[in-house]
Formats: sequence, structure tokens, C-alpha cells
Amino acid sequence: MPHAYPPLNVEIRAPRVTLAGASDALLERLVPLVRAGVADAEPWPFDDPSSLYADSPEREWRWLRGIWAGRAKVSPDAWRLYFAVLVDGEPVGMQDLIGTNFTRFGTVSSFSWLAPGSRGQGYGTQMRAAILHLAFAGLGAREAGSDAFVDNEASNRVSRALGYEPNGTDWDTRRGEPAQIQRWRLTRETWDRVRRDDIELTGVEQCRPVLGIGQGGHDR
Repeated sequence: MPHAYPPLNVEIRAPRVTLAGASDALLERLVPLVRAGVADAEPWPFDDPSSLYADSPEREWRWLRGIWAGRAKVSPDAWRLYFAVLVDGEPVGMQDLIGTNFTRFGTVSSFSWLAPGSRGQGYGTQMRAAILHLAFAGLGAREAGSDAFVDNEASNRVSRALGYEPNGTDWDTRRGEPAQIQRWRLTRETWDRVRRDDIELTGVEQCRPVLGIGQGGHDR
């Protein structure tokens, strides 16, 4: 049965992964992965209490509250779509799409994580390709950004493989220490040249008004 809230009905199907709007039922199925997901090996992630510091069950509570709060704060200037990543129907991680001043600039960024047992199998590339398809083909984005610590080779490799270009560096902290970030940029023109033709979108038309986006997407 469809959800009353359209973003939860958005689905993106790629050959090996499906991204489904992160309903509370799907979040419950992801809780065991969050519970087991304390970062214990380099490269360390951002200073995220859900993955570094908090003990269970506080870790899961913080994670759930963060998603609920993010789903509730939606305007044409700021929104975040949360998706559960499914492989053969089983949740293995999450992929988010973030719009900031989207109606003005048409720019998006993304955030993702995969359970340790699902890494190194090509899922990360497909789930990023899927969320880019939603951004560009579904919502009419102009440009997508991404960033990762310079020693997070897995994430940076995905960006290079999907046509992103280096876009400078920045700094953030992990475990309280400063570390350099590599920033990436993917334009619509570059995406058009490398886009996949085996990704399907459903539920996007009904989702656009929630985000303040017209039926034609961002005016390019």
C-alpha cells in the first residue's frame, strides 16, 4: 500500500541494487546494521556519534532521531531524501540525496554508507549512479557534488568512475583531529555523456511538489 507521504514512495531500480524511500519499516530493518556498525578500522569516518562514540542502544536512537528530524525539515531551499539500499530485497545500507537552494542553483550532494559485509562488491558505484539518475533525470539537477577524506579510496574511486572531477580540498575532523577532504563535482553535461540506460525511477512526479520542484524539474 502506498505511503501518504510521497518521498517514501520513490524507488530507484538499478541492475544490482534498489533504492527505496526509507520508511520506518525499512529503518527498523536497518537497525541491526547500525547496531553493529561501530567504526573500528581506518580510514575513520567523520565525527559521527552514531558510528564512533555512542553505545548501543543510544547509537540507534541518535541515528533514528537524525533521520526523523531530516525528513521533517523540508522546504524548496533545503531538503534531504533518505533511501534504504536493498540487494535481493535485503537492506545493506543507505543512500541520501541532499538539496540546498535547489530551486535557485539546481545543485545536490549525496551521502551513503554500506554495511561492512557488503563493501567491495560494486554496490557503492551502483547506488551512487542510481541517486544521480534521480537527481539529474528525475529532478532536473544542474550539478552534483561529493566529498570524502583523501584516504577514503573506496568513495573517491566511485566518484572518479562516475565522471566527477576534482573540485578542490577542504578540512573536517575525525576522532577530534583535522583531516583533509577531497571535493568532487559532476555537471549535468558530463553525466549526460556517461549516464546509464538501465536505471528506472518510480514515484518521482508525486515527490516533486513536496520539495517545491515543478513538474519539469529545476529550470535549466
